[in-house]
This record gives sequence, structure tokens and C-alpha cells, in this order.
Amino acid sequence: MISKKLAIEVLNAALETGADYAEIFYEDSSAHSVMIENGKVETTSSNSLCGVGLRLLKNNQCVYGYTNELTKKGLLALANSLNKSFHDKRIVTVTKLDMIKCKNRNPVTRSYDDVPVEEKIALIREGIDEIQSMKDPRIVRTFGVFADNKRFVAVFNSKEKWFKRTTEFGRMVFQVIAADQNGFETGFEGPGAQHAIDYFRTEKVNPKKVARKAAETALKMLTAAECPSGKMPVVIGNGWGGVLFHESCGHPLEASAVAKGLSCFSENKIGDYIASPIVSAVDDSTMPGEWGSIDIDDEGNPGTKRLLIKNGKLNDYMIDDLNGRRMDRQGNGACRRQNYRYIPTSRMSNTYICNGKSTPEEIIKATKLGLYAVGFNGGSVDPTTGEFNFGCSEAYIIRDGKIAEPVKGATLIGKGFEILKKIDMVANDLDLAQGMCGASSGSIRTNVGQPTLRVSEVTVGGRGGELK
Repeated sequence: MISKKLAIEVLNAALETGADYAEIFYEDSSAHSVMIENGKVETTSSNSLCGVGLRLLKNNQCVYGYTNELTKKGLLALANSLNKSFHDKRIVTVTKLDMIKCKNRNPVTRSYDDVPVEEKIALIREGIDEIQSMKDPRIVRTFGVFADNKRFVAVFNSKEKWFKRTTEFGRMVFQVIAADQNGFETGFEGPGAQHAIDYFRTEKVNPKKVARKAAETALKMLTAAECPSGKMPVVIGNGWGGVLFHESCGHPLEASAVAKGLSCFSENKIGDYIASPIVSAVDDSTMPGEWGSIDIDDEGNPGTKRLLIKNGKLNDYMIDDLNGRRMDRQGNGACRRQNYRYIPTSRMSNTYICNGKSTPEEIIKATKLGLYAVGFNGGSVDPTTGEFNFGCSEAYIIRDGKIAEPVKGATLIGKGFEILKKIDMVANDLDLAQGMCGASSGSIRTNVGQPTLRVSEVTVGGRGGELK
């Protein structure tokens, strides 16, 4: 931790040549993980990170640098190297730093610092033992991982404000590979939260349940036929199905794309219908204990609940202060970064489509012939055009209103803004799923989510011929 006195000195050195804003981001974090492969503890690892990032703004210009040399000499050297980007007289002087106080919505009742590695190993071993108890020779490889992270951050800025926060989070991951003479398939489950380790022994999230689900997915997909291709109705499952919205629509709603005119949802579309009237969508960083939640963002703005789409109409964006300048808007608590080595920008937190009025059973029953996509294993998106393609890791054919045979190799192809308008049924079973999102400010924790929903028509790629 650097002192307020030193922070004021560094900020003023950075502002000497005309920047209109300066910000010091201090971070001290530690991470630990244990991995069990095929029942044997393979690795335990620990690492730490400590350093400072310094950002200077002038109008819409930005310069950034970082260092792990945290002496007065090292920090002033960083400030003086960055301020050479500007050549005017000082316009801002920092004389004090007042603390920004925020509510801690994500307290961890038992720090991971106090959890012995043996307890983490025992937790994962329960899941591995559950998989082995299935005694299925087609299961050829199992991985179990428990990872936790503790992160202390302090930010000082030329608005004469500063804040500090400490976050802790854990994640339990199981990956199962099943193989036979026809090939291999993978099942993956990875729940995470800003909760103590006891969270991973609850009824909803426990190692036996999570590990068995990963194994069952791999085994089911192993027997699947190739997915048919063509245009068809697609029912997308709740929870992890939200990754499609996250990628194809969430990223284009970040100010980092909107402010530069690189989004298919440009500012002049506020108030326009960009989705079906039965669709509302939210990015909410205030949800207690959730994987993507933040009390205060990486430039000092409190986390907020942002209603992105309201009854089909574009309502808001996720905005950081720099891109807010370009949009003539204020940041709304959406500025995040992986660590001090990355310049921050607008990013998602807990992003989901809201509950609708149908039930999942009603949606399946109302679909005579189509695809039921439950899980996804990657894809690509162009935020400028909204074009995407996503591979399905778990999918089934729907026949006469019932879930029928599993299929593999399904790919969903389309444009995000077109898909949004074709959503014709939304269920009431909202769930969230945890992942890591990579973008210009690094890899950060995000929740994706949605209830079960149906898109009336999607182009599906597959090698199984025409759907019959």
C-alpha cells in the first residue's frame, strides 16, 4: 500500500504538463490452486502480484503505464515518463484525498487464507470419487480444480478521491473426457462465487453433483449423432445459454465499442426496438456474492444495475469514464481490468436476459421440430456487425414438443440484433453461469445468464443432413 502523501506527490507530477485527470491504481493480490487428475494430486500452485498502474487523460487522449517498483523514486519516474505525452501548463493540482466509502456486498465469512490446502484437496476429491464410482470405462480422463484469489485494490485520483476494496472468490471446476471407437467428448462444469469455501458444499453447488453432471454430459454427447443443418427454431437453455447474449449483444453494448462507432447498437438507437418486446436485459454488478459483482469499479464509480434493454427497446450501455467523455455521458460503474498491468475500460459483470412469463416445459411443448441448445463451447463475434457463430457442446433435437435424441457438432450462425428480434418465448427459470471474459483490459470474472428461451428461426450448421 502506498501512502496518501506519496499518492498526492505522484499525481501532481503526472499532471505537471497539462493532463486533466490522473489516476493511480494499486493492487496486491494472491492466487492459489490445486488440481487432481485421474484421482492423483498433480499440482498445487500459488502466486502473487503487486504493482501500480498510472493513467493520464486529456480530453479524449489517454496514456498508461505500470510498474512494480513501488518506491517514491520508481513511482515518480513512471509519472515523469508518462507526462511527456503532454506539453501544456498544469491545469489540475491535487491538495488532498478524501475516501470514497462503499458498502461491501460481497463479504467472505471465512478467508481463503485460513483454509488449509488439504481441505481444498478433499473437496475436489469428493467429486473425482463420484465420477470414478460410475465405473464407466468410456471415462478416460478426469480433472478437478479448486482455485481461489484474494485481491486488495486502492485507487487515488485527481478528483481528490480515493478508495480501497478487498475481494475474495473461489471456483470449483470439473472436466471429464469420455471416449469410444467413434471419438471423444468433453463435459465441463465450473461454478464460482464470492463466497467462502462452505458455499461449495451446498445443495445447489457441491462437488458430487457438479462432477457427475460433467461426466453425464460427456457420456451423452459421446452417443450423439451429427446435428442436422438448416434454418430451424432453437430453444436455448437457461444459465450457460446466456453466453450467446453475452458475446453477440453484450460486447456491442459496452462503451468501448459504442463510443468509437464500432458497435451495431450505436448511440442513435437509444429508444429503438433492438429486440422482441418480451425481452429485457440487465448488467448488474450489485448482486451480493455473485461471480461478476463489484462494489466499486476500477476508477471509483459505485457498481450499479444497468437496464440495457427494456421491453425490447435499447435503454442503456455499460460505460467507463473515458469512453463516457466521447459519448458525453458519465461512467456508470462498468470500468474493469484484469490487474494493474491493463488499462481499464467498460466491461460486463453479471449480464442476463430477464425472466419471462412462460415455463420451460411450455416452450418445449410449443416447438414441433427444432434444436434444444444447452451448452456452448466457444465461437466468434464481430461487435461491429453483430455477426456470430457458436459451437454447441450439448444439444438435442426437439420432436413433437419433446426433447429427443442428443446431437453433436451443432453451430449457431447469425447476427445478434436479428436473433434478439426473433425471440418469441421466454421462460421464468433464470439462472447464471460463471466464466472468464477476455477483452482489451484482460481476463475478468463475468456471469452470463438467461431463462430458457426460444428463437423462432436460427441458421444451424451441422453435418447430419436436413432436419426431419
